[in-house]
Amino acid sequence: MTRPKLTSTMAACALALGVVVALPTGAAAQTSTLRIGLQEDPDMLDPHRARTFVGRIVFKGLCDKLFDASPDLQLVPRLATEWSFSADGLTATIKLRAGVKFHDGTAFDATAAKANLERARTLPESLRRSELATIDGVDVVDPLTIAIKLKQRDATLLSQLADRAGMMLSPATFGGDVGARPVCTGPYRFVERVQNDRIVLDKFADHWEAANYSFDRIIYRSIPDTTVRLANLRSGELDMLERLAATDVKSAQADRSLRVLFTPGLGYQGMTLNHANGDLANTPFGKDKRVRQAFSWAIDRAVINQVVFENTHPPTVQAFPPSSPYYRKDLVVPPRDVAKARALLREAGVTAPLKLEMMITNNPVDAQLGQVVQAMVQEAGFDVSLRSMEFASQLRDQQQGKFQLSRVGWSGRIDPDGNIHPFWTSRGGQNDGKYSNPTIDKLLTDARAVYDQAERKKLYDEAQTIAQDEIPVLYLYNQPWFYATSARISGFQLHPDGMIRLGGLKRQ
Repeated sequence: MTRPKLTSTMAACALALGVVVALPTGAAAQTSTLRIGLQEDPDMLDPHRARTFVGRIVFKGLCDKLFDASPDLQLVPRLATEWSFSADGLTATIKLRAGVKFHDGTAFDATAAKANLERARTLPESLRRSELATIDGVDVVDPLTIAIKLKQRDATLLSQLADRAGMMLSPATFGGDVGARPVCTGPYRFVERVQNDRIVLDKFADHWEAANYSFDRIIYRSIPDTTVRLANLRSGELDMLERLAATDVKSAQADRSLRVLFTPGLGYQGMTLNHANGDLANTPFGKDKRVRQAFSWAIDRAVINQVVFENTHPPTVQAFPPSSPYYRKDLVVPPRDVAKARALLREAGVTAPLKLEMMITNNPVDAQLGQVVQAMVQEAGFDVSLRSMEFASQLRDQQQGKFQLSRVGWSGRIDPDGNIHPFWTSRGGQNDGKYSNPTIDKLLTDARAVYDQAERKKLYDEAQTIAQDEIPVLYLYNQPWFYATSARISGFQLHPDGMIRLGGLKRQ
């Protein structure tokens, strides 16, 4: 199969206009400023309502969490310093770090931690509600100790608190628009945001670990075009970028002014499918699993890896990466079978080409990927049109049910629950397609209460068997993380969660 041509000249035009996305002269000249290129513009900067990968990168500088994960995926303390569970597993007691301040100068303490956890688990718009569904309540034991009361044992709790559910905001801001000017406890404080352009943070002098952060200012730039993003890095307008395109890796590695880094990821890329979210789900694709199966059989995942990603993105049909102990080795990626896809469509009563619309993100890689999938499934009897959108808008339309297929993925979590529970369970916070299966709900809820890895894997294996048949999410490939930095930047530590941690970064 030959590499398809992009139907737009967007990339070429954007490269020619690369200077347009350059930073203002004053900021570019500021030697204590670190400039990071992001592939998308984050959605809202409220950790309880946010869902974008790039938003999590920004939160790394802005909002401290109770816990973090080490490069080998072990929990490490941040705002929490000690933790223990009661003998019955239904109470988690967490000691908090002393002397921590929010960016507004107010003190972080047990009362503030309780307020944040209660907001995250009860706010109607919170995407953390399903992550914290096992919490029955939070008690303040003393000024620096909280006790989290659980409805059932929860093996996932601490890992949830190592991400957005464990980020702490100043309770004094809860009455307003938190995301407009977020006030956290992180090493950098919010300065300004220009939508689809930049987010600016300044160093917080009163941070408990301030000495570990060398830069006075962090500027995150949203540059969807991979070619333009790399051009800005080469010109010195950026110091580093996340998600270097696979097609640019060899070129960047040959550039002595740059450094290229790589690590396997925890997540996946694929498609969110609309099963029951509004009128656009009322198609054979949303209502008949045979049609979804046909779509999957029509895709050659190995060719996608070869053509779009130069053999750097391993194909997959499941939510767990090969490095996970919950990965099912028997779920091999099947070869493409157009004849089987056509037979399944006939069996489902689909005789004419089935029209579907697939949302893609407005960057060249997703455009090419969308075109490859579009051409593949056409041979089986699908007539797919592509709708290119800015990523935050794409996620908004997913939530509102304004889609049939959406080409998105997930960066992955250190606990396997984070890769499937929010997407497969009926009330999952990120189940935009409204897929529902009571057996899946029970299996994944039960798995949260199981601490033994082998026993827990049995539950996930059973859930995956059902999912392979019903396809709540269509998986395409595992997501590795490629970064490029200026050769002058040192101290960057790779993590499989894909986050850019600012501590220890320096300019030589």
